[in-house]
This record gives sequence, C-alpha cells and structure tokens, in this order.
Amino acid sequence: MKNLFLTVAGFLLIGFATNAQTTKPFTVTGTVKSAAPGSFVYLETNSQPTRKLDSAKVDAGNKFTLTNKVADGGEVFVLNVGGGQKMALLVEGGETLNVTADGFRMNAKTGQEGKATVTGSKNMEYYDKLMTLRTNMEAKVATWNKQVAAATEKKDNKRIAQIEQDYQAAEQDVVNKVKAMLPEMGTSLASLFALNFIDIKNDFDTYDALAQRFEKENPNSPHAKSLIGRIARIKGVMVGAQAPEISLSDTTGTPVPLSSLRGKYVLLDFWASWCGPCRMENPNVVRMYNKYKDKGFAIYSVSLDQTKGNWTKAIRNDNLAWTHVSDLKFWQSAAAQQYGVQAIPATFLLDKDGKIIAKDLRGPALEQKLEEILKGGQ
Repeated sequence: MKNLFLTVAGFLLIGFATNAQTTKPFTVTGTVKSAAPGSFVYLETNSQPTRKLDSAKVDAGNKFTLTNKVADGGEVFVLNVGGGQKMALLVEGGETLNVTADGFRMNAKTGQEGKATVTGSKNMEYYDKLMTLRTNMEAKVATWNKQVAAATEKKDNKRIAQIEQDYQAAEQDVVNKVKAMLPEMGTSLASLFALNFIDIKNDFDTYDALAQRFEKENPNSPHAKSLIGRIARIKGVMVGAQAPEISLSDTTGTPVPLSSLRGKYVLLDFWASWCGPCRMENPNVVRMYNKYKDKGFAIYSVSLDQTKGNWTKAIRNDNLAWTHVSDLKFWQSAAAQQYGVQAIPATFLLDKDGKIIAKDLRGPALEQKLEEILKGGQ
C-alpha cells in the first residue's frame, strides 16, 4: 500500500529560496531536557546538504536563546538540538518561538522517539495540526499494511479490496481537512506547506485559488512569485492551450521548431534513454507511428539525456524513426521546464493548429485517441 505522504519526508518541507533584500528579526528560545550544559543548538538551512546558519549555547538550566534574521517573505529553517533531534521552524519575522525538546532522536534504552513542541506563531500552530494529520494517517497505513500482508497470505481478496477502499477514504479525508484549513491560513508559509498534502493533478483549482490569493494579498513574497509562476506555467500547457514553442537541435545539431510540424496531429513526447518506463512504452509508440504516420500523425520527441551517445543509441535500438531533439541538459532541459515536466514519460497531443488536446496518453488510451481523430485519414 502506498504512503500518502511520500512527498513530505521527515522534517523537510518545501524548499524555499529567496533573493529578498529586506530582513526581519526573530527569536527562538527553548529548553533541551537531555542537553549537557555547554552543548549547542544549531539553526540550519532546509536543504540537502544542510548548512549551519547560527548556533546558541545551552546554559546550566538546559535553556538557550537564539536571535537571527529572516528575509522578507519568510523562510523554513531546521533547528538541530542535541546533535540529532531536528524540527522545522516556519519563520516570517517578528515572532518569538518557544521550543521544548527531549534532545535525542531515539532513546537507546527505551526505544522511544524524542519529542518536541514549538509554539509562538500561527504558522507553527497550523504546522502542528498538519503534522498530526500526517502522523495519524501513517499509523493507519502501518496497520493496514499488516492487515494486507495477512489477507494476502490467506488469499482473501475481498479483505484486501476493503482495506484499499478504507485507505482511499482516509486519504481523501486528510485532503478534505487540509483544504478546509487553507482559507484561515491566508498567505502564510503554513499554507504553502499544506500544499504538500494535496496532489496538484487532482486539485489544481486549490493551487490556483491560493496563487490568486497570494497575488492579491501578498504579491511581493518570493514564495508567492514562485507559486504564481508555477501555476502560470501549468495553465500554459493545459488542454485547450496553445502549445508553447520549442526549438531544440536534432541529432545533427540542426534546430527543429515544434511549429514546423504544424498541419499534423503531433505527439510531443518527453523521454530519455535512461528512463525504463519510456523504453518499455517505445514499442507501442512505434506501432502507433507506423499505423498513423500516413494519416497526418507526427511525433516530436524531447530527450532529457545528458550524453549524445546514449541518446542516439537508444533512438537506433528502439527504431524511433521520427523527429528527435534535445539540449542534453537532463531535468534542466528548457523545454521540460517550460512544460512543467517533473516525471517521464510525459506526453502532450497537439491538433493541427498546435493546440493541446490531450495529455499523458499511453498504451490503449493513446491508440483510442488516435483512432478517434485520425479515422479515415482526416
């Protein structure tokens, strides 16, 4: 059974980056129960690898105070106490956060995880509610996984189906609760973190509504600009939109614009030689191409490869006899970023005028759509 929160790994949240110049002070005070006097508490970046930004010494009463500044728009930091226990700090400036921490990740004697609380701001209040939802869901998933294992051993397919149904209902319940909290969160860091719990493919309108609220109420936040830009890019490649132009070089180094195939139905296909699912799908795409190429169907493949040799070898080995382009920049491919591609294979089906009429069609779904639009060679 899948885990709803695979995208929210431990204490690491949305990775924010900002070029804002203005800053605001903030303070973190706290108690580390198991800390030895003279040990340190560290303020770190929320990135991999982490980077230490500041530190504070723990006094004889196991207390510490740390004062720093945060850029306009706020930031997500990590507080590292006791050399192992870590917690997220959602900071927008002007607040004093109060921390109470055990100071250890796991008690070697009892096997219990270290506990910590952070209070002092609405951001942290909402963050705590969200993490409680996550923890409760993870506990349910752990129980269901055990039940699925037992049911599988007994070949009890009816029980497995019921557990899957229960899981999906619980998953949707979490999403509904998070969505219900968003209006009161306003344009805060917590509202951005909450988006981790919501799949943009299933709830694009929720993302769009929050982006519009940021644009109206907090447009200067670097995080607002990032969200607004992401939504704009997605809207630009939604079904019904005019496909943005791509002009990358083919295997001979000659630039080939996507628009050069105007007048045909075009499958815009993002793939790579190293992508297993892409290579598995290629025989099906070859079959579709051979079946419909004389009826006004073309393919424009954009590779996310990094080396030309691997790219061209895969083209030959898979018999991909259509238009191929790449800038050999991996996930930094300009076309992939323009189209919001975050996983491959990814496809966009364009009509004769270059408008997007379908997305992510593969296998039978692709064949059915092509049969529908190209029947009789129209």
